[in-house]
Amino acid sequence: MSTPARVDPAGPAGSTRPLSKRRPLGDRGFQVLTLAAGLLVLVILVLIAISTSQQAASWFSTEGLKIFSSNWDPAANQFGALPFIYGTAITGIIALVMAVPVSVAIALLLTEVVPRRWAQPIVYVIDLLAVVPSVVWGLWGILVFAPWISKIYNSIGVGVKGVPVIGSLFGPPTSGASFFTAGIILAFMITPIVTSLSREVIATVPVIDKEGAYALGATRLEMIRGAVWPHSQGGVVGAVLLGLGRAMGETIAAALVIGSSATITSHLFAPGYNMPAVIANQFGEATGVFRAALIGIGVLLFAFTIIINVIARGVVERSARRKRGA
Repeated sequence: MSTPARVDPAGPAGSTRPLSKRRPLGDRGFQVLTLAAGLLVLVILVLIAISTSQQAASWFSTEGLKIFSSNWDPAANQFGALPFIYGTAITGIIALVMAVPVSVAIALLLTEVVPRRWAQPIVYVIDLLAVVPSVVWGLWGILVFAPWISKIYNSIGVGVKGVPVIGSLFGPPTSGASFFTAGIILAFMITPIVTSLSREVIATVPVIDKEGAYALGATRLEMIRGAVWPHSQGGVVGAVLLGLGRAMGETIAAALVIGSSATITSHLFAPGYNMPAVIANQFGEATGVFRAALIGIGVLLFAFTIIINVIARGVVERSARRKRGA
């Protein structure tokens, strides 16, 4: 059975010339341009990874698996990166624990509770906080925040001294420049980012879903739990993971307030170190394997942040597929 020819509406009357399947030249050019831009980003990332890995090759070959040891002593040519990986993880977790509840609560407040005319000025303020330079946060943290909060640390340390578990986390001796202070500063820095991304995701919830929940007699809290959160949880989780990537990669602010001590301890009020901070503080005086070790720490940090961002992207896409399937 033959397929009838499709009529070209732009052709002469009575013409049965098939429609052309070729897209306009402008569309094809735009596709090529966007594809080239995307590939360029990937090429740049690959070149960064290759060049830094080459410069860190002597550290990887010399230390081997010892790169994950806890011995960092440049004078003795020992370059174990575990204290810095630990510090990066601890400060990132502290930042998430403090920033995520506040960020999600603010996002829900701005989208579901506060009238738009009052929410817009708050949105402007949050967006402005997101662009404050990290060095400003760091200087404020070490000059103003750390001396003030060290008094609170001392009071807490005296109060929990000798208490099992809690005493090992928050007991004396305490320091204003510490893991916890760095975590708080990082929480300040990622809160605007997580808030803005979460707010944009929550704002995409269809109005009909929320009105349907209200029509069934749901309260505002029940509507948020039953209609808003299931629709936006994947995007919020992605925003949180992107905030974690920012917290792990932050350099100057963390370097100023973390305390610069390459130790692994459960004491959160003690000084420590993380991966960006040790690179910023010690790279200027490094040579040979020492310099390669710092570059290698940067390679590890680059890999960790890429993995976190890929996970965030996967979570968002999985949530989108689930919603399409529903």
